[in-house]
Amino acid sequence: MKIAFIGLGNMGGGMAANLVKAGHDVHAFDLAEAALARAAEQGCTPFTDAGEAVAGVDAVVSMLPNGKIVDSVYHASVFGKAPAGAILLDCSTIDVATARKVAEDAQSAGYDMVDAPVSGGIAAANGGTLTFMVGGSDAAFGRAEPILQAMGKAVIHAGAAGAGQAAKICNNMLLGIHMNGTCETFKLAERLGLDLQKFYDIASVSSGQCWSMTSYCPVPGVGPQSPADNDYQGGFAAALMLKDLRLAMEAAQTAGARVPMGEKAKELYEAYDAAGNGGVDFSGIIRTL
Repeated sequence: MKIAFIGLGNMGGGMAANLVKAGHDVHAFDLAEAALARAAEQGCTPFTDAGEAVAGVDAVVSMLPNGKIVDSVYHASVFGKAPAGAILLDCSTIDVATARKVAEDAQSAGYDMVDAPVSGGIAAANGGTLTFMVGGSDAAFGRAEPILQAMGKAVIHAGAAGAGQAAKICNNMLLGIHMNGTCETFKLAERLGLDLQKFYDIASVSSGQCWSMTSYCPVPGVGPQSPADNDYQGGFAAALMLKDLRLAMEAAQTAGARVPMGEKAKELYEAYDAAGNGGVDFSGIIRTL
C-alpha cells in the first residue's frame, strides 16, 4: 500500500518506519529537514511538499502537534490532493470538536477518516507496540485497522468520529491523577520510614496497585526500568501530559462534567512545567513533593 505520513517528530518518525517494515511504500513529509533525513534512512521517500506527498496514495497518516495544525494541513494539503477514496488517519492528540469537524469536512470531500490517537510513548512508537483508540464509522475503521496494526499492539474502535480523542484524553487524565497519587504515596511512605522497595512489593500486589506504580514507577531503582532510572529523561514529557490534561478540562467544561481531581492534576503539572520541567518525564513530578 502507498501511504503518505505527515509529521515525523518523536512519535511519527518511528511510526512511519514501522509502516516501511510492514512492506508499505511510505511518502514522508515534515517541515524539519533532519526529520526527513531520518525518515529516508528508514526507507521512506521524503517529500518537501505535503500536497505532493499525498498524490497517488492509498492512505494518509498524520501525527501533528495540535488541532489548529491538523485542521490547516488537511484543508490545505490533503483534501482535493489525495486521491478520491483514500483513507485518512489522524493519530494526533487534539480536541474532540476539531476532530469531529475535520472528519465531517473529510466526508464532504469524499474521504473516509478516523481519529486514532495513541498511547505508549516514544519507545512504543519505535517498537510498534502502540495502542490506538479509534473514532470513525465502522467502514472507516475497517479500512484503517490493518494500517494501524502495523504500528501497534492494540487497535480499539471507540465509536463514532471524535470518540478516539475522547478516550485518549479520559485515559490520560486518569494517568495524570494516578501518577500524582503514586508520587505522593511513595513520598509519604519514605517519610514514615518505610523501605521503598518493600513498600512497592506490598502495594504492587495490593489494592493500591496501578500502572503508574507497577509499570512506570517514579522511584529510581524500584520496579521495572522506567525514566526514573534515567534521571527522568525520555518517556512521556510533562509538557505533553499538561497538554492532554488541558484538553480534558476543555472537554469536561463542554460536557458540563465536574472533574476536581483532573483539575488538580492539571494545576500540579502547570506548576511543574512553569518551573522549567516541560521536557522532563511526567513522573519526575515526584521531585517536587
